Amino acid sequence: MASSVSIVICNKALMSNLGFPFATTLTSWHLMVTFVTLHVALRFNFFENKPIDMKTVILFGILNGVSIGFLNLSLGFNSIGFYQMTKLAIIPFTVLLETIFLKKQFSRNIKFSLLILLLGVGIASITDLQLNFAGTILSLLAIVTTCVGQILTNTIQKRLNISSTQLLYQSAPFQAAILFVTGPLVDQFLTKKNVFAHKYSNVVLGFILLSCLIAVSVNFSTFLVIGKTSPVTYQVLGHLKTCLVLGFGYTLLHDPFTSRNIVGILVAIVGMGLYSYFCTHETKKKQLGDHSSIPQVKEKDTSTPLLAGKDGYQDKENHESKKLSKNSLV
Repeated sequence: MASSVSIVICNKALMSNLGFPFATTLTSWHLMVTFVTLHVALRFNFFENKPIDMKTVILFGILNGVSIGFLNLSLGFNSIGFYQMTKLAIIPFTVLLETIFLKKQFSRNIKFSLLILLLGVGIASITDLQLNFAGTILSLLAIVTTCVGQILTNTIQKRLNISSTQLLYQSAPFQAAILFVTGPLVDQFLTKKNVFAHKYSNVVLGFILLSCLIAVSVNFSTFLVIGKTSPVTYQVLGHLKTCLVLGFGYTLLHDPFTSRNIVGILVAIVGMGLYSYFCTHETKKKQLGDHSSIPQVKEKDTSTPLLAGKDGYQDKENHESKKLSKNSLV
């Protein structure tokens, strides 16, 4: 939460106050710095590199890179209000995909708490809703690719028994390459400016460097949270971040803040509290049930490639994941 809120505040200052609007290109730099940092950490034996099926890594990296691109294009073609609706739609769509393809069950209490959360974030963040055909299509593509990518992040770690660091180290180069190639084109299309022709002052360079360093923590913690919890929980944290960003934006950047924002944030916090309570209660209940039952058959260890086979990930799910966005930047 600390790194996510920090990078949003940093990027907002970079783009709004310092006039650097190249979001997608900045994201590619984030991923490059993340990979370099992890490579140095690997050299010092901070973690062990674990090879992953190349097809899985490439498709996963491309999917996440494309997801960020669609989120940025969605923001460029839609109003802020409709873009916020796009981000809100990620949670119910993730629940739908996990229910259909992963056979995961969500209780009525969990669904109710998510509904309260979405209502609160919607009240706090959604303003105008202006629809257009191209923007709607891009938003739908952003929702699908983000959801599938985030669910893959969780599934790959559990199926292949790898850590978030190992997955991030393997996939970051492919995500960075996709965004490094397409980012300048996407940014020029959205802003009518060339990122390479921009005048980089010392202050701008300093904020870019700070943003890249914070992004290392953001990318690492994103994979860690999704792997240890679930894509839905990660999205809940993302909306908590939205509420915090609104509050810090008012405090630090003097953004306009109304009673509607306050009411929405309070409702969202109630929803998050309920979600946390119900998740904890159901987890404890499940653990008690597991302890009371005697296992009959040891679960088989499957080592088939993730993207192949019936239970692999042809039944795709979410990536996200994301951004900057995530929020489209993260």
